[in-house]
Amino acid sequence: MPDTTHPLFTFHQGTAPLFISMPHVGTYLPPAIAARLTPEARQVPDTDWHLERLYGFARELGASILVPTHSRYVVDLNRPPDGASLYPGQSVTGLCPVDTFDDTPLYADPADAPGEAEVAARRTAYWEPYHAQLRAELERMRAEHGVAVLWDAHSIRSVLPRFFEGRLTDLNLGTGKGTSCDPALAEELLGIAKAATGYSAVLNGRFTGGYITRHYGEPARNIHAVQLEMTQCSYMQEALPFDYLPEVAAGVQPHLRRMVEAALAFALSRRGS
Repeated sequence: MPDTTHPLFTFHQGTAPLFISMPHVGTYLPPAIAARLTPEARQVPDTDWHLERLYGFARELGASILVPTHSRYVVDLNRPPDGASLYPGQSVTGLCPVDTFDDTPLYADPADAPGEAEVAARRTAYWEPYHAQLRAELERMRAEHGVAVLWDAHSIRSVLPRFFEGRLTDLNLGTGKGTSCDPALAEELLGIAKAATGYSAVLNGRFTGGYITRHYGEPARNIHAVQLEMTQCSYMQEALPFDYLPEVAAGVQPHLRRMVEAALAFALSRRGS
């Protein structure tokens, strides 16, 4: 049975119609799962490290913030509940991953990989509460303000041959190929990202938005969702011990803040509409 004694997430309710989700920052592994993993996997290398610190300005802006505690190795909160691939034909990790981004096994004994019943139990115990909170807050915002903007925050190593060739673009904006938010917001964010000296930017390139962006973005209902996938080298050390690098982060953080402020300004301009 899943261990639900550890808190599943922290949630801060803000005052603005801006909601920041960070589905891959969790590092906690329930002991019964950790015992089955390889030593490498127990280091949870595929975490979106330090995003709470990088987005430390978000509370000042009045944003609501949802941060999970559990590692994506327990359950991936940005995958569909049925485990369907977000990028058919490309290499991806699943709802309950069995391998790392480097394509090495998570489980020391392949027989210990979660079967169908365990995946279903983890989905119920860990995935569903996060998404219930996410949906409830979006609907609260929409009821109160008439609009909600969801910012799904991610980061990833800049070089991962399993998923892409060469070095990844630094600022990867995804809007479900234009379906998850108003095109005007997407273009404004891309303009800010492209103007960030020293950083590369793209809209709906390799990363077009995961399940959260695609599922919750409903522009027709005035709920707009955007994913930002950043290269980790833009603010941290990409290898163990995965340290936050304040001097490096100071370069990208002002651009990040400008993008989030633009998302908030867009929301405020649509309030009551």
